Amino acid sequence: MTHLAEILPLLAHGMNESVHWCPDDTPPTRLAAILVGMANTAGGDVLLGVAPRSGEVLGVDDPADTVDRVFQAALLASPPLVLPLPTTHRVGTVSLVRVSVPPGLPHVYSLDGRYLGREGSQTVPLPARRLRQLLLERGIVHFEARIPPDATLDDLDADKIAEYVALLGAAPNLSPQEILLRRGCLKLNAGQLCPTYAALLLFGKHPQQWLPSATLLAAHFPGVAFSDQYIKQEIRGTLPDQIRQAEIFLRQHLPSTVRLVGLTHQETLAYPFEAVRELLVNAVAHRDYNIQGDSIHLHLFADRLEVHSPGGLPGPVTLDNLLAARFSRNAVIVQVLADLGFVERLGYGLDRVVTAMRQANLRPPRFEETAGTFRVTLFGPAETPVQHPLPGLEARLDAYRAMDLHPRQQMALAFLAAHGRITNSDYQSLCPSVHAETLRRDLADLVGRGVLIKVGDKKATYYILK
Repeated sequence: MTHLAEILPLLAHGMNESVHWCPDDTPPTRLAAILVGMANTAGGDVLLGVAPRSGEVLGVDDPADTVDRVFQAALLASPPLVLPLPTTHRVGTVSLVRVSVPPGLPHVYSLDGRYLGREGSQTVPLPARRLRQLLLERGIVHFEARIPPDATLDDLDADKIAEYVALLGAAPNLSPQEILLRRGCLKLNAGQLCPTYAALLLFGKHPQQWLPSATLLAAHFPGVAFSDQYIKQEIRGTLPDQIRQAEIFLRQHLPSTVRLVGLTHQETLAYPFEAVRELLVNAVAHRDYNIQGDSIHLHLFADRLEVHSPGGLPGPVTLDNLLAARFSRNAVIVQVLADLGFVERLGYGLDRVVTAMRQANLRPPRFEETAGTFRVTLFGPAETPVQHPLPGLEARLDAYRAMDLHPRQQMALAFLAAHGRITNSDYQSLCPSVHAETLRRDLADLVGRGVLIKVGDKKATYYILK
């Protein structure tokens, strides 16, 4: 449940191009037309449970049933709309359901062969000129939505799907397959449910079996240029696992700087990790997976960090409008990563990178598009980086890397390499999308396997390497 304060501004300004409301008994076909119109325009919000003329809040009888009809409506669109989960809002004694249509969706959507848009508060057919423009900007068959030859549901990891479904908090009467179908991860082909490339990248047992280049190559060079001496790691697995493993690599290799704050020396990472993580997630979410033979490249030099993503900027996005444009090449991948807490659905997030670098008093990032690759460069501080705060600990961690620890536990060890100890709250900050009990079991498993020692009890508990 969310609060009235989030709904009042929408009701106060009335219906317009990006806000529409309708009663609870609106047929799915009518709701689908509104959603398609917003998807083909600039996105928006639909409130269910409000009288269309008077704006009187009537409420919905059964929020779960209303949400189900929203998904029915989304599936009527061609191609099906992939939307964030509708939210329930309490207004007085009644409930409303809010449906958000993100801006910058990658397709041109139709309903029963009609291409619709929004004009004021009305849903209307798209003018021919606007339709042609949309088709030029969006009218490509997106790779993530294709069905790989010979792929079946057995190629998906049931445990990863179960974790996702539990995190999503979907209606209990929906099967995991139904949820993935609604999310755009599955498609019907000759009467059979088949996984798309997006499903294999997000939940596959062996994603690189289908897309060998869907990997991330991370390298740490000691100087300011490429050299023969470097530390390299090829990161494979599903996209969420790649993000987690790349974060571990960065936490292990990002340099630190020491500044005098008051009478004490304060050590911080040379780059704001918020900006680094945003670039990493952005590259995984938005790269062109149709390009074979190249991976995402993460290059860490002594003076800068570079992230190279295969594929130029998508659709109408250019270097000039990069920070304001809202367009996603991989809508399904972006939505699932948003559900998992990795990325906000609003767009690239590169504006947050610029803000984080400015707040850290660092040079603005550099954005480049060359030879079919999008590259972002973060420049480090003028101060000389210091070595790892706990020299020798890195070598001790090497002994544990052969123990088949999962990515979360590896992240915990990377944190220990930087700080010498870890608490439950530290671990929760590293893995915000994971349930606290799961994280507690992770640490208990490391204690049981002789990797960590538990010190203290209750809120004073922390863990160190054994």
